[in-house]
Amino acid sequence: MAHREAEPCLGVAYNIRQTGTVLRTSYARVLETPFNENLILASVGCADAVLNPLLGCAASGANPLSPGWRNEFHVGLQQAAGRYLVFPGEYIWKYTHDAYDFSVLGATPITFPIEWHNSKIPGFASRVSVPDFHGFSALLVFSSVSARFFLPQLGGAGAVPSAPGGVFRIDHDEKFNQTTHLQYQPWKQGPWVGFNWRYDSGLVAGSVPFAVSGNPGDVGFQVDLSGLTADQQFQAGLMCNGVRATPISALPTSCPGSQFSSSLVKIPAPGTENDDKNPPRIAPRHLFDLAIGHDNVFHGDKYKVSLQLTAINLSNRYALYNFLSTFSGTHYLTPRTLTAEVGFHF
Repeated sequence: MAHREAEPCLGVAYNIRQTGTVLRTSYARVLETPFNENLILASVGCADAVLNPLLGCAASGANPLSPGWRNEFHVGLQQAAGRYLVFPGEYIWKYTHDAYDFSVLGATPITFPIEWHNSKIPGFASRVSVPDFHGFSALLVFSSVSARFFLPQLGGAGAVPSAPGGVFRIDHDEKFNQTTHLQYQPWKQGPWVGFNWRYDSGLVAGSVPFAVSGNPGDVGFQVDLSGLTADQQFQAGLMCNGVRATPISALPTSCPGSQFSSSLVKIPAPGTENDDKNPPRIAPRHLFDLAIGHDNVFHGDKYKVSLQLTAINLSNRYALYNFLSTFSGTHYLTPRTLTAEVGFHF
């Protein structure tokens, strides 16, 4: 469907020299077009007799996609504290009409665009850096994003999510994450050591069981586990009365709410789940990496030999990155990985 949209952009910055402060703000009006992957599938998939059941379509007709438009605002600050500390940060608002996300074809990796009435995505991103100080340097990067999409579905094939309030959060919504990098090199021509600390409060998770019978306060309050396969229950770390699901052995179809838990997904308390205000999320996690290296082992001038040893996920943390994501499915974190690298520079 054709659509015309003016795309003005405006930005203003002001430098306060006395305090070393830079203030900035910007606005952009942006035309949003559908993602390129499988546009035909998204437009006619529900009308195809073979694809219709795989997509879980609520209607048999085709839903053509139409371009959307976004109002995007940025407000930022940059502050320097002498030559020892630099802090830049900004707050971002993205308000989109006819907003897009990805959907997935059954249990395959085939994705296609799907269109919703609108979305609101505010968030912030900041960084604190310490330049080299007697061989020591540090960098802290942290951010937060709220990704809220609003019904109804306007275009694309696929099932409408169950969102009684008309609002749901997609799976890159995360309250807080940060990465801290510390590095120390005692001598300019000597070895160095680097350390990374990553914390994630948890992305919004895909479908986990919330169909219940009874009231949350009742002794007989039950959670219905029939919506997930045994393997999906295992992937989510679901447990009933301390017994964990396995890839081939599912939990009982119904589990008392007081006995239902997960080691990998943060599940709201019985009766409190809300697709907008309190969705299920991946459990919070801390990850640590360590690297030791030398950029010029033999102190050469024209030719240099470097050596680096790296350990990723030093504590070998077992955790999910996402669960039943509509875009990429389910992924675990990389297990502990040790790497040795030798380089020859000329």
